[in-house]
Amino acid sequence: MAAPAHRVSARLSAIAPSATLAVDAKAKALKAAGRPVIGFGAGEPDFPTPDYIVETAVEAARDPRNHRYSPAAGLPELREAVAAKTLRDSGVALEPAQVLVTNGGKQAVYNTFAALLDPQDEVLVPSPFWTTYPEAIRLAGGVPVDVFAGPDTGYKVSVEQLEAARTERTKVLLFVSPSNPTGAVYSPEETRAIGEWALERGLWVVTDEIYEHLTYDGMPFTSIVAAVPGLADQAVILNGVAKTYAMTGWRVGWMAGPVDVIKAATNLQSHATSNVANVSQRAALAAVAGPLDAVDEMKTAFDRRRRAMVAAMDAVPGFSCPTPEGAFYAYVDVREALGRTYRGGVTPTTSAELAAFILEQAEVAVVPGEAFGPSGYLRLSYALGDDDLAEGVERIRALLSE
Repeated sequence: MAAPAHRVSARLSAIAPSATLAVDAKAKALKAAGRPVIGFGAGEPDFPTPDYIVETAVEAARDPRNHRYSPAAGLPELREAVAAKTLRDSGVALEPAQVLVTNGGKQAVYNTFAALLDPQDEVLVPSPFWTTYPEAIRLAGGVPVDVFAGPDTGYKVSVEQLEAARTERTKVLLFVSPSNPTGAVYSPEETRAIGEWALERGLWVVTDEIYEHLTYDGMPFTSIVAAVPGLADQAVILNGVAKTYAMTGWRVGWMAGPVDVIKAATNLQSHATSNVANVSQRAALAAVAGPLDAVDEMKTAFDRRRRAMVAAMDAVPGFSCPTPEGAFYAYVDVREALGRTYRGGVTPTTSAELAAFILEQAEVAVVPGEAFGPSGYLRLSYALGDDDLAEGVERIRALLSE
């Protein structure tokens, strides 16, 4: 019998690996080999998880209740706490039955698109976008439609752009504010205008609010569902504890929306992974039900690093760095730095080539724009220590100023 032509399915073969995790892995491998690499790749706070959350987890590990299966949708008390937290922080009222606790934010993203999309349904994806969004859409059978907004508009799309991209196949608008990778934050007025447009067009809105507590310069966070309450029955809110509470490794996220969508996604999760680890859920419960003091301390540090990052990047020849108003990323326009000849006669013509050159020559890891949309940009996370940040940006400046 002849062997199958393809050992791996076409569906999975078409998935691009996570570019941000790939850059982070390469940086860590080089560090392990003894090279003094500084990584601006991963979006991961450098702070430890607050002590009171860790202590809750330690106690939970000793409790036999947590040694057994629990409901696939999440611990009832955590679903209730997430609903209360969403009202507190987003201004959106939910019932616990409208919440599904997931294995990190990424599972919430995939579950949501799997629950909403049929084959060839289109999703409007403002670009630059987080690298996982289009892959999750494709895995769910949908078609991501990029809508690009550059630095001239603060990396924010307009209603006019969205309307121009809409077709009869459009079913979902993805809305992310504050944004990964750009740090852009939509104002209350911009958020409301986009929400009203989506409501008028009968579109679902998937809104990722995981950076809700990280805004700067007086810019408020605005939940699109709170801004346009009529969207409540056609919107899914994505969130988690990873960024706000420095809990990336605990793997707890959630999706919240209409009961029928949550029920469908819960059925999917019951077959894929079942419940999130109970110890992590207990830790997440302590986080979302507890104070925001530790969050405020981290935000102060991020704000300081943000200002240092922008100033340093603007000092690099050919670089232009719009000031991010949220999250912990700088999205640097490097188009003027391309086509120049640098050390060793190297002439990068794409941001991917420039990122590779910076890693090799300056031992600094950054993520090229190709991971998030068009070439010509670099994403740098400033969620790392002040000393490493200062050293890393100075290496880049010195290399590209030769």
